[in-house]
Amino acid sequence: MKASEIRELLKWVTENVISFGGGMPDPSSFPIKDIMEITRDVLLARADKALQYGATGGVAELKEELIKFMGKVGIKVDGPESVIITVGSQEALDIIGRLFINPGDYVITESPTYLAALQAFRIYGPRIIGIPMDEEGLKVDILEETLKKISDDGKVKFVYVIPTGQNPTGITMSRERRKALLEVASRYDVLIIEDDPYGYIYFGDGESPDRLKAMDSEGRVIYLSTFSKIAAPGLRLGWVAASREVIRWFELAKQSIDLHTSTLNQYIAAELLKRGVIERNIPRIKEIYRTKRDLMLQALGEYMPDSVSWTKPSAGMFIWLTAPENIDTGEMLNVAIRKYGVAYVPGKSFYPNEERRNDMRLNFTYPTPQQIFEGIRRLSLAIREYIQ
Repeated sequence: MKASEIRELLKWVTENVISFGGGMPDPSSFPIKDIMEITRDVLLARADKALQYGATGGVAELKEELIKFMGKVGIKVDGPESVIITVGSQEALDIIGRLFINPGDYVITESPTYLAALQAFRIYGPRIIGIPMDEEGLKVDILEETLKKISDDGKVKFVYVIPTGQNPTGITMSRERRKALLEVASRYDVLIIEDDPYGYIYFGDGESPDRLKAMDSEGRVIYLSTFSKIAAPGLRLGWVAASREVIRWFELAKQSIDLHTSTLNQYIAAELLKRGVIERNIPRIKEIYRTKRDLMLQALGEYMPDSVSWTKPSAGMFIWLTAPENIDTGEMLNVAIRKYGVAYVPGKSFYPNEERRNDMRLNFTYPTPQQIFEGIRRLSLAIREYIQ
């Protein structure tokens, strides 16, 4: 086990440092009054159930509401037995490792990819292969070449992707790539893990692209999502939608981990969905994040030297910045924090097996507008010092 670079970073960022390091939502997006009211109502009406042990698979009422919620974006599942409630989607990632990975198995991810997913998978000893991305997402042609090469050497257990607002790059996979990914997965009989924390808060032009799960006609997509971005991360609630067989194995694994997810929080989440709080809150979250993204893009355009480039996300919480190749953003971090008072996450830990050191991840959802502009100004000074 290795420490999360992001978690370690958050320990030593002080009040005097502007941090783009965490992946935290804007606290103003939390429906606090609704959560207070619903919590009171739940405790008054059904404290006997909400404060009791619950079923490992989750509260039936919440699962029914989630089936309706997913149905609005085209995801259809075969009843409540095809859904399990987890402690955030992070627990789901760990269970996936437990269920599917034997030492030496191949696992394929985007490159770069979500750092905590790599942490969860690596405990189980896989060989992880990263597939590069462009502005349309994972390069499916390279994925197919890779699957051809390794089909004789071992078993590819799954392809893990974050198609919308990818963490850390902010890239959203095009519909054409999604279709191609499903076709390749079908040809090589490979599972797809679709991690979708940001699809419901897509703030690009037009509608969010269809989920892979909604396009899946073969039942090979295991779908993960979370309340952390559409309600509040402190609830620690996520869910998985997959075939009944897969969900049954999830339940068996979860029994030995924590018995079940917080019953009280599940009843609160069920009411958030039932009363329409989530759906009313989503447009507000989108507007907050679109505004902050635009501010950071504007600040980057004003302050960064010409040799620096960055992504322009249509969803998610992050911008991926690439500095000149001679800059090691891991080495630069200490100077950025101590001399310039700004923090970020160095990019090298997001790569499964590639030695790239000149990238960084910037979070735009948590800092205030003033901090975004001042923080990018400070960051540009640190980068300019290293360029010179």
